[in-house]
Amino acid sequence: MAGGERVLNLLDTPSQVQDRPNAPAMPPIVGRIEFEHVSFAYRGDDEVLHNVNLIIEAGQTVALVRPTGAGKTSMANLVTRLYDVSDGAVRIDGIDVRGVAQRSLRGQTGLVPQEPLLFSGTIADNLRFGTPDATDDEIEQAARLANAHEFIVAMPEGYRTEIQEGGVNLSVGQRQLVCIARAVLANPRILILDEATASVDTLTEVLIQDALQKLLRGRTAIVIAHRLSTIRHADLICVVDKGRIVERGRHEELLASGGLYRQLYERQFVTVTT
Repeated sequence: MAGGERVLNLLDTPSQVQDRPNAPAMPPIVGRIEFEHVSFAYRGDDEVLHNVNLIIEAGQTVALVRPTGAGKTSMANLVTRLYDVSDGAVRIDGIDVRGVAQRSLRGQTGLVPQEPLLFSGTIADNLRFGTPDATDDEIEQAARLANAHEFIVAMPEGYRTEIQEGGVNLSVGQRQLVCIARAVLANPRILILDEATASVDTLTEVLIQDALQKLLRGRTAIVIAHRLSTIRHADLICVVDKGRIVERGRHEELLASGGLYRQLYERQFVTVTT
């Protein structure tokens, strides 16, 4: 009873992010994202982002790199308006995200998290999350694009195989492939990948990287990465340090500049080779 009361209290807590009265729906997204003098703090004056300026053109893949705590995930959270900026503005196609209905914004964005989130039910049920009207053929096509079809059909009941809460009867890599297939099925215009390959083995990483390359085509993508080998072909790499973008450019340019990105890259390379 005590635990249930705490759950109810949490459910009754009003969200700090509220739609404005009669907020219009977000028009169909093209995909241009702009951070204009963005500062952000989760609480009080303890800012995690400081005067960030960044333009991501429609269809671009932009990678945010730096060890944990630099502000990378916070930037992604502001795009989907899980939080509101403390100062400045985040705009999509020139529209301030605070001026549109949250549901209409999030319905056109997708997220592949580091820890794949699955619930009890069949694999098909998990794939349909966010796209409940998808047909069986559409589900299978999405799974094939995500390199998930082969392991799914090898299971006792295929797409009707029951998944336990949290997907504990699947490997981490299999859970991540299901999440990628779910994102393929939703067909978002903006895609956020938050350390999507951080918790998988090398063989599964190859499958995930191949699936992500298919998923990224024609979409605006923000890729949060710790493994720098996974973002070498990004259109733009931004190095975030202490809440600021301190370096930006393509992989080869940043290596040649000899700055923080090169230090991070060489540190990982030495760690892997030794």
